[in-house]
Amino acid sequence: MTEKLEKLTAEDGKSLDLETQNIEKLKQLFPDVFREGKVDFEALKAALGDHVEDKEERYNFTWHGKNKARQIAQTPSTGTLRPCKEESVNWDTTENLFIEGDNLEVLKLLQKSYHQKVKMIYIDPPYNTGKDFVYKDNFQDNIKNYKKITNQVDSEGVTKSNNPETSGRYHSDWLNMIYPRLKLARNLLRNDGVIFISIGNDEIVNLKKLCDEIYGEDNFIESISWNKRIPKNDKGVGNIHEYILIYAKDASLKHELLMRKDGLDDIYNLSDKLKKSKTPIVESEKEIKKLYKKNGYDRGITLYNSLDSNYRLWGKINMSWPNANTFGPDYKVYHPMTGNPVKMPDRGWRWKLETFEDAAGIVNNEYADIEKLHDGSILCNKIWFAKDENTQPSSVTYLDDVNTFLLRSVLSLKSDGGIEVEKLFDGKSFFSYPKPTSLLKTLISSISRNEDDVILDFFAGSGTTAHSVFNLNAEENKNRKFIMVQLPEELDKSSEAKKAGYNNIAELSRDRIRRAGEGIQTENSSSKVDVGFKTFKLDISNIKQWEPSFDNLSDILDNSVDSIKPERTSEDVLYEILLKYGLDLTYPITEHILAGKTVYDVAFGSLIVCLDEGITRETVEAIGKLKQELDSETTRVVFKDAGFADDAVKVNAIQLLKQYGVDDVKSI
Repeated sequence: MTEKLEKLTAEDGKSLDLETQNIEKLKQLFPDVFREGKVDFEALKAALGDHVEDKEERYNFTWHGKNKARQIAQTPSTGTLRPCKEESVNWDTTENLFIEGDNLEVLKLLQKSYHQKVKMIYIDPPYNTGKDFVYKDNFQDNIKNYKKITNQVDSEGVTKSNNPETSGRYHSDWLNMIYPRLKLARNLLRNDGVIFISIGNDEIVNLKKLCDEIYGEDNFIESISWNKRIPKNDKGVGNIHEYILIYAKDASLKHELLMRKDGLDDIYNLSDKLKKSKTPIVESEKEIKKLYKKNGYDRGITLYNSLDSNYRLWGKINMSWPNANTFGPDYKVYHPMTGNPVKMPDRGWRWKLETFEDAAGIVNNEYADIEKLHDGSILCNKIWFAKDENTQPSSVTYLDDVNTFLLRSVLSLKSDGGIEVEKLFDGKSFFSYPKPTSLLKTLISSISRNEDDVILDFFAGSGTTAHSVFNLNAEENKNRKFIMVQLPEELDKSSEAKKAGYNNIAELSRDRIRRAGEGIQTENSSSKVDVGFKTFKLDISNIKQWEPSFDNLSDILDNSVDSIKPERTSEDVLYEILLKYGLDLTYPITEHILAGKTVYDVAFGSLIVCLDEGITRETVEAIGKLKQELDSETTRVVFKDAGFADDAVKVNAIQLLKQYGVDDVKSI
């Protein structure tokens, strides 16, 4: 019996069906609660026992439209992402993505290809200001709604919905927007992944409750207060901070978020330079203190303002703080030079005896390593003593030993995001209060320390996240990758960006990223940092949907011979197939000419696609030989359904390819 060639349809092209996936997971856990394919909730309650809350009065966070928002998150997308090479940089080599489109639909389309692959998500969603609100989702057809919002089709409706504070649904509208996006984003995070969300005062409380529900209260890490240094006085207080909520995908895994000490390279370089030039210690310390002051370092770094004889930077920590495990009131610390007892602080010593002796380098009751410093003070291993016994000793910590410290719950960063962008655009200000790269670099480096981590920002805005990834990769010689998603929201006609020729925010964001990459290459021509990005644009599927109508049935039947829309290219269809199979959009693609036909080889033979017309037996055999040559473990082959020269070739394609070890053959 001849096997029939299975066909991929527009229905198959939907994104991951999360509702079906969740049902299957429930079946695996509780197979006995299903009755004729439906969930018996009474049986499920019984299975869960005491873990079911059935009281009418219980803690619950809800709002108008929450159920619809949940449905929107679970409804698959029938859209696709179309490649746009002309608006990309280094298309053939880059592993970065810039996706133009409604992030709700894009997140759905990424569910298969990037499921649990993202190390870090950072978003700066639109704050609830009561002004125009561009993200207005449509449960029935969000792709069509997206076209209207971005003025891609004629519509009698407005492109933005108003969200005034006087509206009874002021908070509900914002929550309905952010809920499905955060729910979908969680699926993309790796188990050791973390999400950072910037937010203002208006929705911080609601966002915290929402994230507790989606990510779990136990996975909350911290709420950071970020000093943005732009005072806002609308209620009698100069507000200069915003918030950043941090949640882990799984907080039971170790998450030590470490903060880079920005500018340390400058300090190390200066210290080495001063040492090589044999600048006296006293003068060297003055130069280092000037650098501290110039760069505005916080107290965690300004402690390290002294040098030992080897020009190592070190700082002092007071030893006299009260502690339950102190030396005791009768213990005496003797000065290493005078031999007299050191004056004990009123509150007693801080450390245990054995801890002090180890830090001081005491061997056989004597200080083993005594170094006299330029000001007459003494270093004994890692304990500092003043000139005489009247000043209490201190613990010494070297900067080499503490290159990083834990991310702080209060961040104050000097860099101005607006000035950074103006430098890229020849002094022109196109974005309102963009986040500084210093903030994003701090957040990214706190959690992403591996070579090829993926960073996602689905409210890309000014492109700061991508710019920061470029900078960090250049500084650390790493290859982090980014996925940026931005709605092509129309720019205001009176804006400076519109006057400069930009049409929408996505276009402006891409150009900022392009300019940032060029800047890195200019500063370091030998840099191997990937400063490119592949651009994709959200659109309706490349595959025709079956929409019968008795008025023009004959025309529909004629057109249905070819399932692919006439205005779409082979590469459009190719990338939809990648999404369909859950393959990375940056996988290498090689184009071959086999028996006169164009054949695409994805990821060294993982997928082979031929979308040409007139496919013959020779073409099919050539594809089989290519599979053998590439020697891939598994290979899937896709043809265009109407592309075969005749029915005989189409019928025999499966059996022919099986001879070459290909078991997965489909048509589109």
